[in-house]
Amino acid sequence: MSLEQPHRERDLKGYIGVAARGFCMGAADVVPGVSGGTMAFILGIYEELIEALHAIDTTFLKRLLRFQFSEAFRSFPYKFLIALGAGVGTAIFSLAKFLSWALTNHPVLVWAFFFGLVAASVLTVQKRITWSGPRVLTAGLATVLAFIIVGLVPVETTEALWFLFVSGAIAICAMILPGISGSFILLLMGKYQYVLNAVVERDIGTLVVFSFGCGIGLLSFARLLRWMFHHYHDVTVAALIGLMIGSLRKVWPWKETVETFLDRHGVVKPLVQDNIIPETLGSEVGIAVFLAMVGFGLVLGLERVASKTD
Repeated sequence: MSLEQPHRERDLKGYIGVAARGFCMGAADVVPGVSGGTMAFILGIYEELIEALHAIDTTFLKRLLRFQFSEAFRSFPYKFLIALGAGVGTAIFSLAKFLSWALTNHPVLVWAFFFGLVAASVLTVQKRITWSGPRVLTAGLATVLAFIIVGLVPVETTEALWFLFVSGAIAICAMILPGISGSFILLLMGKYQYVLNAVVERDIGTLVVFSFGCGIGLLSFARLLRWMFHHYHDVTVAALIGLMIGSLRKVWPWKETVETFLDRHGVVKPLVQDNIIPETLGSEVGIAVFLAMVGFGLVLGLERVASKTD
């Protein structure tokens, strides 16, 4: 059973809906540790996104280079990608400042909301496949893998261009995987601050190498995911569900900072954190639980609307 019919034709209202889903993806990408791929999976456009990325093939690129634009875009889902990209971009530019402030001043509330989103998504998505022993095992292994990854500590790595290329390729792959944040993987590989500085300082050479790695990684990994969906759909979905379950470790609201680091502005930021249970049931805990329930209910509501639409 497919999550979404690939390359669907939509009316204006439909593409506004795609843009709204892109907005949710962008909002998730702004939050460190939360993947836009998770939101795409929750909102039912994950497979369509993979199919759209797969459409960027050598034939499409050759037609563009030959200025055969009508032939290139005839079967290319550019309307879907434009609508989705517009939503993602709008969210990043409009919410980045607010979410950055919220994570600094009210991290428990932000993480609680996303915890509710991810937890509910696991319950809704698991109904879309038929479970069996191998699929349960796959989900379990993916859960353990994600749980370990999100608990790793960043390391110091080389600044060689080849490693920057590899970092971009791996980070962008993680970005389209539900449950694993691309920015977090970049942090683990010791290149988050390096790439951020390159953006601020307009280091074109560094950004070109990194972007090229991202492009190659994205298109290659999208093809692998598409093949997996076509040949092992339920096993693939089970693995993605496992990744989301494991990522709950990262979005657990209550944490205790064990180790810190200084960012480029000289501000102390948490580096290593342990999950804890709140010692007292104050107002913040109550609001956090409420926001988690809001996130949980939002996903259930979206899933019900999607079911009626289908």
